[in-house]
Amino acid sequence: MTTTVVVTGLGIAAPNGLGTQDYWAATRTGKNGIGRVTRFDPSSYPSTLAGEVPGFVAADVLPSRLLPQTDHMTRMALVAAEWALADAGIDPKELPEYDMGVVTASSSGGFEFGQGELEKLWSQGSQYVSAYQSFAWFYAVNSGQISIRNGLKGPSGVIVSDEAGGLDAVAHGRRLIRKGTPMIVSGGVDASICPWGWVAQMAGDRLSTSDEPTRAYLPFDADAAGYVPGEGGAILIMESAESACARGAKIYGEIAGYGSTFDPRPGSDREPALRKAIELALADAGTAPEDVDVVFADAAGVPELDRVEADAISAVFGVRGVPVTAPKTMTGRLYSGAAPLDVATALLAIEEGLIPPTVHINPDEEYGLDLVLNQSRTAQVRTALVLARGYGGFNSAVVVRAVDTGTPPAPNAPETPETPD
Repeated sequence: MTTTVVVTGLGIAAPNGLGTQDYWAATRTGKNGIGRVTRFDPSSYPSTLAGEVPGFVAADVLPSRLLPQTDHMTRMALVAAEWALADAGIDPKELPEYDMGVVTASSSGGFEFGQGELEKLWSQGSQYVSAYQSFAWFYAVNSGQISIRNGLKGPSGVIVSDEAGGLDAVAHGRRLIRKGTPMIVSGGVDASICPWGWVAQMAGDRLSTSDEPTRAYLPFDADAAGYVPGEGGAILIMESAESACARGAKIYGEIAGYGSTFDPRPGSDREPALRKAIELALADAGTAPEDVDVVFADAAGVPELDRVEADAISAVFGVRGVPVTAPKTMTGRLYSGAAPLDVATALLAIEEGLIPPTVHINPDEEYGLDLVLNQSRTAQVRTALVLARGYGGFNSAVVVRAVDTGTPPAPNAPETPETPD
């Protein structure tokens, strides 16, 4: 039998809300979190908009000793993990030290911290570079700092596959629980809103150059011309359903299915592999397409990528066959933090029976999608599909499903391969 893995805690830091309650209140009503960059002066760059997390003051919520050794993203990740653990009703000090691990995703590492130390190296000399530079910039730093701060010595790691990594990390956390680790902290928080990070993002040639916050990031719109980047994400507490029920924990839902694929090389005659990732995730969950109540789209905001995603969704569910939403139009694309935030949003949608909206867009009907636009749609949401793609060809899909908390959920069907042969 396969262990059922559920989510029992959420911690969110997003451009339109700090904390789960504020984020959901903003998202369900379509509140925009995109604006002109404030973390540095963007006036000399073609792209000037971002989704920045409001009201986050690290010194108010973290010990002063941690501030000199952490990047902005790690500080947010530490706080989000603390909130998630509290939400799950877990005090790590009360657990056996090897019973909980940490698996997060990262796209860039601590770029802002790294930029500051490189500036010292170039302008003052190597003796002025902080010893913390050795790890504060690193992809695995969020997993490491969360683990150290909370005394978590179970299996840990980091997944680096751009935006798809957020789902890959959740899936790896599920895999570790099925192998016997009782609990996993998972998800992702990213932040690269600094000149060094900005130039790196612009190099992909996919950033919007619009200076109008409500018309800059327009997935599935005829005027789509790139995306707006953002910072933040979500940290999730995952555990077996048996563990959650035994301790009387609130269960948000089940991580029911996962599929991942890699696109063929550009210029080949092979089709993009997002559809296959969807099919693998549904098969892993034992879920038919008609059972899916909503799809949380990757929503690239780049016309050719939007077309690939729309075609994949229509191929699996039929033209306008399932409600589709992209709440990230309120936040920008958060890299490794985007998909965990969508998973958290899907769980909150299941809890309330409400699909949050895609904002600001005038959809191109040729995409053939039933987009939930401008305001939330009341619906019974029992099963949601979350999609994410990473730069370079990564595709991932996760099925999130409601759980009847009155009785322990039944085990899933046997696992299917996560990638095609």
